[in-house]
Amino acid sequence: MKNWIFLAIAIVGEVVATSALKSSEGFTRIWPSLVVIVGYGVAFYLLSLALRSIPVSIAYAVWAGLGIVLVAIIGWLLHGERLDSWAFLGIGLIVSGVAVLNLLSKTASH
Repeated sequence: MKNWIFLAIAIVGEVVATSALKSSEGFTRIWPSLVVIVGYGVAFYLLSLALRSIPVSIAYAVWAGLGIVLVAIIGWLLHGERLDSWAFLGIGLIVSGVAVLNLLSKTASH
């Protein structure tokens, strides 16, 4: 269970870092740039700890899937980015794909 917590915090770190990239304006603003650097550092460190017991295929699917969904939602809420019905369909398919991999697939035992 501890490794899933590491993965969850890693995802939050990655989402915070990715969201701060826009505010860093190409690394020309110091504080958002520091958030990016620290966020990715925390994210990759905790991902490496999570991979001690979570198969990489499962961890990366959860990491990428949730990261994409959360960053899209943050872009929509905080940066005024528009999401149309196709975007929401795509987000739903990503969530569905991660769920299928985790709940039904036998290719990666966990």
